Amino acid sequence: MKAFHRILVATDFTPASDPALEEAIEMAKGNGTELLIAHAYEPPVLLPEQTVSSETYDEWDRDLRNDVVERLQPLLGKARHEGVRARGLVLSGAPHAAIAEAARESDADLIVMGTHGRSGLKHLWLGSVAEGCTPSVAT
Repeated sequence: MKAFHRILVATDFTPASDPALEEAIEMAKGNGTELLIAHAYEPPVLLPEQTVSSETYDEWDRDLRNDVVERLQPLLGKARHEGVRARGLVLSGAPHAAIAEAARESDADLIVMGTHGRSGLKHLWLGSVAEGCTPSVAT
């Protein structure tokens, strides 16, 4: 199998993401593949009747970003410990769109992500970020 140049692995920081990270690390090991470990967060949303200053909104957004950066560090450390060149990506917006766009912009050869394995009504109501990414990056 030909080595990938760049792999993007998406995480939501739940246990369902762990196997995807492990697989992405294994695929990237030993061949110079760059591993992008990404998390997409949704920016703060204000209801129409809510008003806050732009400084307050920016502070909320900055706090969310900083939390993601902090939570990515152990995952990056794990990949680097395995000898994989890894970089974190903090994405903002709807996860399926942000992940697909990051894959395009970074010229990723492969997107790896876990699934919660939902089916039936839970799947219908909760959906899947993985499904949302699939049609967007298939060209």
